[in-house]
Amino acid sequence: MRKSLSVLSVGALLATGCATSVRIDDAGELVRTANGALRGTVTAEHRLFQGIPYAAPPVGPLRWASPRPAEKWQEVRDATKPGSPCPQEATEYADSTSSVEDCLFLNVTAPRSATRRTPKPTMVWIHGDGVVGAGSHFDARSLATAGDVVVVTVNYRLGIFGGFAHPGLADSGSFGLQDQQAALRWVRENIRDFGGDAGNVTLFGESYGAQSTTAHLTSPSAKGLFDKAIVQSGFGLMDLPAGAMMTGVPAVEWFGWRALQDAETESVRLARELGCADSARVLDCLRSLPVSALVPHMRSFQPFAFGSSVLPELPAKVLREGRAQRIPVITGTTRDEHSLLVGLFHDMLGSPVTEQEYPRLLAEAFGAKAEEVLAKYPLADYASPSLAWSAVLTDRMWARSNFEQAQLFARSARTFFYTFADRNAPMYLPLPQGFTAGAYHAADVPYLFPDAEFHRASTPGQRALSSAMMRYWANFARAADPNGSGLPKWAPFGPGEYVQSLAPGANGITRADYPAQHKLGFWNGLN
Repeated sequence: MRKSLSVLSVGALLATGCATSVRIDDAGELVRTANGALRGTVTAEHRLFQGIPYAAPPVGPLRWASPRPAEKWQEVRDATKPGSPCPQEATEYADSTSSVEDCLFLNVTAPRSATRRTPKPTMVWIHGDGVVGAGSHFDARSLATAGDVVVVTVNYRLGIFGGFAHPGLADSGSFGLQDQQAALRWVRENIRDFGGDAGNVTLFGESYGAQSTTAHLTSPSAKGLFDKAIVQSGFGLMDLPAGAMMTGVPAVEWFGWRALQDAETESVRLARELGCADSARVLDCLRSLPVSALVPHMRSFQPFAFGSSVLPELPAKVLREGRAQRIPVITGTTRDEHSLLVGLFHDMLGSPVTEQEYPRLLAEAFGAKAEEVLAKYPLADYASPSLAWSAVLTDRMWARSNFEQAQLFARSARTFFYTFADRNAPMYLPLPQGFTAGAYHAADVPYLFPDAEFHRASTPGQRALSSAMMRYWANFARAADPNGSGLPKWAPFGPGEYVQSLAPGANGITRADYPAQHKLGFWNGLN
């Protein structure tokens, strides 16, 4: 049970001028950072510090500017509650809203045994999606205590606030990435005071957070900020066939990247639409707009723009040419990545894929190759046309690109590959009855950040899998190797392209034939 212990006499410390000497060697609830002292929450198992500013509020003239250092504070700051999420609005899958731009906060969760004298490996989590979310949405207490690691979760500017690009802005299109790098610099400078090892930092993220991690692996300004990486359901090498998200949406060469010039063109168009057509004062005009005027355009600036000093080149090109950071990596996917997206954009909208529509979708996506795809993925093999379509896109988009990405990582550093294969994973969205999402996109995240809802919804076998995954991830953060006592052996990906299947049950953690499961031979031979 989570409870706060008694507070030290903060008033006495301030009165005697001793607040500057506060340290955390006694695993207490007071800690001093470079900017000032913090009071967190302490239990018998962990210490939690929330709402820590790692950069100045990006408001007024700092909207669409590189992050500036956070101001110092004199009195002990209350760190028992999270800071505000960055501006966002609720979606079909996330009931999260905020209009507060003062949002560059992070949270630190540490086991009680972590002190300056006994520092623990540090893990920095970048949440996914890119238009909704916050670091405080992820309960890191179990990961920190079970893994004996310090976990940092980060807020960063989202959507139009993090990815806006304009010819008059320096390093535009990358403000969210710059926020993340500022948080990593904060970790290097301050995490020792929380009992974290500043010289052993693992960056990890899922989906958009994995894309962010891939970006940092190729960003010159991120070199030296972290030592290992975990890329969960990333799309650094992934394209988007026509109609893959919704019927009528054209093919996209890179799902998650775009050239800075294209982003700038979009921003100029949007500025005119928002009434900021005067080129002499367009940025002043845009910065004067309320958050409510910008939030509806969040997804227009979700992709990362390359062409600035932060992300000079297309990351896929850097990866394929072997010029990314050469550090140990865990990477992987879920078994049924695209099922949730089909569920959201077809079945939840009352328009599931039908038997008649399935061939039309294949033709839209694959043109003259559609008949070959239909023969490989016949409707008779699936419970519904929606699930057939999701299997096609899981294999073609996610599995093929992530397997190639693992091959590229393994050329230069020790790499471990996994497939999260719990096809009965708890579902938290109201998908229509009869739609079985399986091991859907992001289904693995609650296993690493288990909270009360996960414990209510999961089986004993799933909770055991969660425990194993947390130990794998923490072991990797500790020593660049996920293996440890009591865990099934996980061999490196190279040279035999070993893939670890993660599923509940006595034989759930074992080697997977990933190329066969996802028909990679077929897809690699089709194009």
